[in-house]
This record gives sequence, structure tokens and C-alpha cells, in this order.
Amino acid sequence: MSDAIRGTGHGESAVPLSVLDLVTVGRGRTATQALATGVELAKLAERRGYHRLWTAEHHSMPGVASSSPAVILAHLAAHTSRIRLGSGGVMLPNHAPLVIAEQFGTLEALAPGRIDLGLGRAPGTDGATAAALRRTRTLNEGADDFPQQLAELTSFLDDDFPDGHPYARIHAVPGPVQGPKGRPPVWLLGSSGFSARLAGMLGLPFAFAHHFSAHNTIPALDLYRDSFRPSEVLDAPYALIGVSALATDDAREARRQVRTGALSMLQLRTGRPGLIPTPEEAEAYVFSPAEQDFVDGWLANIVHGTADEVRSGLDDLRKRTGADELMITAHAHGGDVRLRSYELIADAYGLPEDLG
Repeated sequence: MSDAIRGTGHGESAVPLSVLDLVTVGRGRTATQALATGVELAKLAERRGYHRLWTAEHHSMPGVASSSPAVILAHLAAHTSRIRLGSGGVMLPNHAPLVIAEQFGTLEALAPGRIDLGLGRAPGTDGATAAALRRTRTLNEGADDFPQQLAELTSFLDDDFPDGHPYARIHAVPGPVQGPKGRPPVWLLGSSGFSARLAGMLGLPFAFAHHFSAHNTIPALDLYRDSFRPSEVLDAPYALIGVSALATDDAREARRQVRTGALSMLQLRTGRPGLIPTPEEAEAYVFSPAEQDFVDGWLANIVHGTADEVRSGLDDLRKRTGADELMITAHAHGGDVRLRSYELIADAYGLPEDLG
């Protein structure tokens, strides 16, 4: 299965470049427009040689339209033919493992050999919404038994519960009971050490959320590599990192655009989630000293500027972390700005104009 995990860098990139699309919704735009931009981004990423495109589960956030990754991935699969598509991730404690196995078995049947199943342990939302999703009285209920949920999901995917198990006669369909035993590779996602250690112990590929937990990146990757045990899936560690990056034709414009994402995150972290602000709104916003400190810290971890500046920043990050793959997410108000950024980054690395 390692061939389904490890990618190849194109052009002058030493590692595969991939895309994380949060399907962001800017003020004055609609979810329909954001999802249409997602299709254009998937087509662009496939054409220019990006290795994979993932979308992430979020809930009760007006600024994103990615509450249902499996639905979005099915739509993207119908508009592409080569690029790998996956979840970055599905939040396992929010769902019954059998449901996830059925959803991703369906995706694998629709796009054989192109689907990744990335799994997260966090709720992808606030505590109250998590309780509504999980129908639990205790908001953190469901996360502590993540390893057991993962084992159950894997058994549904492989259709290999042992005789005598309560689920031994239950089959996730589409799935192996209907034919060949191909299934999506499982990735563990994280922003701290828990999933890093678990991924290493199980010999699974690991994706780290550098884009919102940069201070934990190197410790988590070190823990993953130190914990790694070879498995049927991988004989050596494979780690990608999600990185926020935005390239524009002018460095000053890049700074103007990324401030919209910083303001959006500030509003989310202070309990005021909304649509992604316009650049004009971000310019006009009067930040308190504490808010300015937050924004400055957030912007420090976004690689932004001209295409050459972004390439330099990405190359430096790869060297510092030893990441095997870079998954780029572009935060901006307008879909056209994000699409242009991925084109510019592809140009900077000399990726193919039209990968055949």
C-alpha cells in the first residue's frame, strides 16, 4: 500500500506538493460559490501535478463549507481522473466507525485507488456543537477511546473481525465482501503528540497541522519517527505537514490578503465566528494590543509573498522539519486569489503545465 501513500515531487520540488481545501466562504459569497471554487481548485491541482487534495471536517463555522467531506469528495471525484482525494480529516469520534467505512468504501468504489482516509481525534468545532454531533452528555466523551474506534474502523474496512466478535457478521458495503480487497489507506492527523505516537506505533502515515500548531511541529514529528514500527502499510515513516501559504504577484498584496484569514481566526478564537472578512474589512479593523499580538503570531506562521518568496519559505520549512510532503492551504477572502496562488506556486517550482 506504500505506493498509495508516498508521492513523487514534480519539477524542482524535492517532495510532493499537495492541497488542503477548507472550502472557505468569504463575506458576500455563498457556499455554492465556494464549492464551485473547490472543483476548479481540484482541476487545477490535478493539471499542475499536485499529488493529492484533502478537505477537512468542520462544523458550525460560517466561514467554511466542509462539514461533509465524503459528499464533497464524491463531487470532486466526478470532476477529476488522477489526483488523490481524501479527508484531512474526518473526525472519528463524531461518527460510528461503520458509517465512515461505508462512506469511504463508496468513495473507493467511485474512484478506485485515489481515495485517502485521514482521521482526526478532535471534534472540528466547539464543545457544544461536538455534544450535538455525538449526542453525549460529556463533551469530551468519545475522544478517549480513539484507538479502539480506529481498530473497529480498520476491521470494518478490511472485513476481518474474528469469529465470535459481535460484528463478525456485519459487512461495510461497498467493501471487501463484494470483491477485491482494495481500500483507502488510513492516515492519522494531529496537532499534538497523541496521534503522532499512535501513528508511529501502528506504522501508519502521519499528517501534522503545522498551519495552526506550528510550535508543536518538530516535537510531534520527532515523536512519530521515534515511535515508528514498520507495518504492512509502511516500512519507514512518512509524514506530511499542512502549511498555510499564499503567493500573489505583489508581496504587499499578499500581506493584505492573509490578514483576512488572520482576522477570521481571531474572530473564531474569541467566539465570534463568521464569514471570511474582505481585505477592506481587515484593513479597517482596529485591533486591541492583545488582538494584534494574536494576529502577529498567526501571520508569522503563514508563508506569503511573491511566488519566489513562498517557494523559499516552503523549502526552508521542509528542510527544518524533514517533512516528506507539503500540503498547502491558502487562506484568503476570494476564490480567485487562492486559485492564483496555487498556480504561482506551481510555476515557482516548475511543475508541469498540464500533467498528462
